[in-house]
Amino acid sequence: MIKGSCLCGGIRFEIDKAVGPFELCHCRRCRKACGSAFTSGIGIQRADFRLIAGRDLIASYDAPIIRRPPPYRVFFCTRCGSPAPNPEPASEWFEIPAGLLDDDPILKPDKHIFVEHNAPWFEIVDTLPRYDAASIAALRASKT
Repeated sequence: MIKGSCLCGGIRFEIDKAVGPFELCHCRRCRKACGSAFTSGIGIQRADFRLIAGRDLIASYDAPIIRRPPPYRVFFCTRCGSPAPNPEPASEWFEIPAGLLDDDPILKPDKHIFVEHNAPWFEIVDTLPRYDAASIAALRASKT
């Protein structure tokens, strides 16, 4: 069992396991949503996710659509402003902010994505694979 929570602890959840991918996203929207050089998102199965507390504290924001639907959507705690998991994921697989996990998911980050948008003040120095928009789209298409 892997537990997670927001900064104030009002939102609490648990997952049975993380399945990945575990991506570090450098796109502009993710950087703005988290206020850092990149977001860290970890894939989980909807069946493995349970929201324990704080459903009433979760709000969402849909950024304007740039290319095509769906919109860029973020979930957050209305009390502390921390990112939050989607309380009602529509798909079988979805991503949660890895920084919310209180326990070790065992998985480690496996790639950087949208690296063409990397913050000019941040240098990627690890050896993880790096994908730009075209290469991550091709990788994802090959897995469907």
